[in-house]
Amino acid sequence: MAPDITTAAVNATAAQAKAAGTLNRAYVTFLAGDGDYVKGVVGLAKGLRKVQSMYPLVVAVLPDVPEEHRKILISQGCIVKEIEPVYPPPNQAQFAMAYYVINYSKLRIWEFVEYSKMIYLDGDIQVFGNIDHLFDLPNGYFYAVMDCFCEKTWSSSPQYQIGYCQQCPDKVQWPSDMGPKPPLYFNAGMFVYEPNLSTYHDLLKTLQVTTPTSFAEQDFLNMYFRDKYRPISNMYNLVLAMLWRHPENVQLDNVKVVHYCAAGSKPWRFTGKEENMEREDIKMLVKKWWDVYEDETLDYEYAVDVERLKGALTEAAGIQYVPAPSAA
Repeated sequence: MAPDITTAAVNATAAQAKAAGTLNRAYVTFLAGDGDYVKGVVGLAKGLRKVQSMYPLVVAVLPDVPEEHRKILISQGCIVKEIEPVYPPPNQAQFAMAYYVINYSKLRIWEFVEYSKMIYLDGDIQVFGNIDHLFDLPNGYFYAVMDCFCEKTWSSSPQYQIGYCQQCPDKVQWPSDMGPKPPLYFNAGMFVYEPNLSTYHDLLKTLQVTTPTSFAEQDFLNMYFRDKYRPISNMYNLVLAMLWRHPENVQLDNVKVVHYCAAGSKPWRFTGKEENMEREDIKMLVKKWWDVYEDETLDYEYAVDVERLKGALTEAAGIQYVPAPSAA
């Protein structure tokens, strides 16, 4: 039986939209190093602007992010906050895939308590529809989209080995001789959460007594928030593998958030040569990302200038003119 999917009202009233401006909410992403992922974050900032989100994008950066990249992010309207790296227990990092280890640093975002609620988005995500309504989901839970176990990266998991996937739980039944069915497992590239200092300190404390596993912070967050996790529709985090693994579960026209996490799918590195990258739907989604990234009207300075012009025109429209006295 498929799990219950938590839904949120999409259409905010005018009063709600006005009130939202007074709430401490924000999107947040994570950036490390001096590589080309900064392009992904710039694209994300412009994507949020294109869908007219009411909330800012905070970028949690590690100390190794160069000043040049920080200036680029600030010029795109991002709020840049430096964080210190978080590492798993000493001498145990080898249990996690090497390129995921640095992602434990994402745990620092629970310290951003100046915000009452945040939506985390990976830097290889693009937003094609407004998702501000997700901030209105009930407090006290952790919201994210269920992952898929069908790709080779999951080959060491029992789910992959027996062909079981939570995306189609009735296709292959979980064998009783393998113990209880695994709990629902989310993809940590997008989630809705509430910053909290008690949670933050407990996350760091728990990490130091938890043996790292293959998917590093994603496995850890799934373990930690197991009882608070509530699944939401894959329209809020379409992992591209769903297009060829579970097409029956995808309504592409309704998708608001696309996660370019499949091998070879990063738009700024795209060649179309890797497996499944020749698909027309993949090419279309890559083009959509580039359309946003290259749109200069979505640059922050341009958007600010337009708003200033609108304000000036509005103000001018309200000017009361006093007719000059007659010269007669």
